[in-house]
Formats: sequence, structure tokens, C-alpha cells
Amino acid sequence: MNLHEYQGKEILSSFGVRIQRGIVASTPAEAVTAAQKLTEDTGTGWHVIKAQIHAGGRGKGGGVKLAKNLADVERISGEILGMMLITPQTSAEGKLVNQVLIAEDVYYPGDSKPEEFYISVLLNRATGKNMIMYSTEGGMDIETVAEETPHLIFTEEIDPLLGLMPFQARKVAFNLGLSGTAFKEMTQFVTALYTAYIKSDAAMFEINPVLKTSDDKIMAVDAKVSLDENALYRHKEYEAMRDLREENPIEVEAKAAGLNYVKLDGNVGCMVNGAGLAMGTMDLIKESGGEPANFLDVGGTADAQRVETAFGIILKDPNVKAILVNIFGGIVRCDRVAQGVVDAYKNMGDKITVPIICRLQGTNAKEAKELIDNSGMKIISATEFQEAADKVQEVLSV
Repeated sequence: MNLHEYQGKEILSSFGVRIQRGIVASTPAEAVTAAQKLTEDTGTGWHVIKAQIHAGGRGKGGGVKLAKNLADVERISGEILGMMLITPQTSAEGKLVNQVLIAEDVYYPGDSKPEEFYISVLLNRATGKNMIMYSTEGGMDIETVAEETPHLIFTEEIDPLLGLMPFQARKVAFNLGLSGTAFKEMTQFVTALYTAYIKSDAAMFEINPVLKTSDDKIMAVDAKVSLDENALYRHKEYEAMRDLREENPIEVEAKAAGLNYVKLDGNVGCMVNGAGLAMGTMDLIKESGGEPANFLDVGGTADAQRVETAFGIILKDPNVKAILVNIFGGIVRCDRVAQGVVDAYKNMGDKITVPIICRLQGTNAKEAKELIDNSGMKIISATEFQEAADKVQEVLSV
């Protein structure tokens, strides 16, 4: 589950990580009030207005701007709120900005240019260990840094049984070229950041940039945070942070119905039971000359209501030109699935406007095929993988 910057900073702050302070606002008037509050609390005269969407590269799209007075705060927040912000990490349509973060200006005027670093914590799947990735090149696209100057990216792997050791935090500070107060501050920052990552059951914390101010304070100026959804039952306060406006509405609907759905960019809808079979089905569609339009796992049951809901969700994608139902009958019998498909087809009537290929294999597969073939519905039955692939190719070529 992705979080907004202000939410990620709230988590960081709760674990003792120094952050760039800010207040979220939904209207220009709220933005002005937030700026006034920050001035009272921090003494800052300038403010940074940041669009709050689940995507990076906001500054490049005009979603991060500096306001030098309250009039600027009101004007800039009014320009950013309601805009469709397009960044390298959004679709071509962009994302609607519903909130802005009014943040204190931490780049002290008149002082020498402060240093910016990159630090992230995530799982290295190749080694099964957590990893701190860091670089002196903060404030830049880390992908560009990795491609053009890979020697400027450092990693520190942490044994999950031991946790982050003090010498490792010091090593990070040393490799970033810090000394004195800044060195001590960075070791504390890294230690608190790793604690936040572990205690919040996060999938990733990415801070870009981490700022060393001219008076040697270390703080998180940005925060890109992704939490492990499987652990949200342990963090009800984090689950409440979910912003459904930032998620695909079809995926939200599917989740509410208990279906595992991920939208893709292809033309063949998939309905399967089991994630492994779903991956195999997408390969099958590619082999047939099509492109998968979604990943949809109906789970261990496939009654008429569940199948009908799945069909309805798949058909909300206008790019879908055919649907492949690929079910293995282990826990659930194939004939029951077949009856569910037939009943759903009858209930939906003319709402189904694309060909449906139905491959059922496993317990009572023969009975299931007979039920489909004798239903009088426009459902194309198949038994083998290759047969299903051929039929998908056939309907796509019409």
C-alpha cells in the first residue's frame, strides 16, 4: 500500500526521524492557514507547496513550487490543487491532485548550498536480507545515477536476525563523507529510519533527498513509503491512511468483492483460480498472439455470483476483445464452475459483448465440458492449453 509524502513523514517522525515539517491542505484557504501555523511554530517565512499524489517526479511536472509569502501560498496551491499532474511515474493522463503539503523551507537563505543524499531501505530478494541503499547524489533520479555513475551508489545488507548494527550506521555516514556533528546525526538518522522500516512492516522507505543543512542537521525532505498490505492487520492506524482516490477504481471494486485483480494493457481478459495458473494463462495469451488485459484470480470458489462479478469487472475495460476462463478443478469441481459460468452468462444477458473461451481441467472436467457445450450459450469450450490458445487466436483474428 503506497502512502502520500505527508503520511510517510508522519510514520518517520513517530520513530524519531527528523523531517521537514508540514501541514496538508485541501483548499487554498487551508493552505494559507497551514502556512501561518508553520510560521508561528518554525519561524519559516517561505514555504514549499507539494502536490500529494502516489508518484515520483512531481517537481518535473510542476507539482512542487516555492512560495515566498502568503499570497504566493494561496496562488500556487490554487494552481496545483485540481490539476492533472503528469510525471514520469504517472499515465499520460496524469493524476488528479486532491491535496497539497505546505512544508517549511529548510534551505536556509544566504547560507552555502546544503548537501543532499539518497537513502532507501528495502528487501534484497536475491539474498533474503534487508538492504540500505544510499548515495551522495541526492535530489536526482536514482535510476540515472545507477546508469551513469554506479560507483556513487552504496549498499549495506542487514542480517534480519541481528538487525542494523552500530558499525553499519557509522559506515553509511562515513561513505557519505560526513564528519563531526553531521556524522553523528546521520548515524542516528539511519538507525531511526531502519527502525521505522521494521516496526511499520514496510516494503520500502525511500528518502530523496536526505538533507544536511548548513548547521549539520540531517532530515528527510521527501518520503516515498510503501507498506506491506499483508501486515496491515497489525497496523490499523496505517490501514486508515489508504487513499482509494489514488488507486485504480476497478481494482478497488474487485478488492471489495474479494477478488485479486490487477489491470494490464492488453486485449484478452483472464479469469483463473490461483496465482500460478494466472501467470501461466498470461503466457498462454501471449503465445496466442494476444496481450493479457488483466490478472484476475477468483480464488477457491467460482459460483455464479462470483463469476458474474468477475465478468463485470473484466468487461469494464473497453480494450477487452475476448475473455479466457482457465480454471483447474482441485478444491472446486469443474462442473460447478461450468454451471457458475453458464448462470452468470444468462444473468448478464447482452452485457457480455465479447467471445468467452472456457477451459476447465481437473475434477469432473468431462461433465463440465458437456455442460458448457449443451448450454446454448455462446461460450467456447476447451480442454487443453494449446486448444485454448488456438481458440483465443481464432476469435482475435475475426
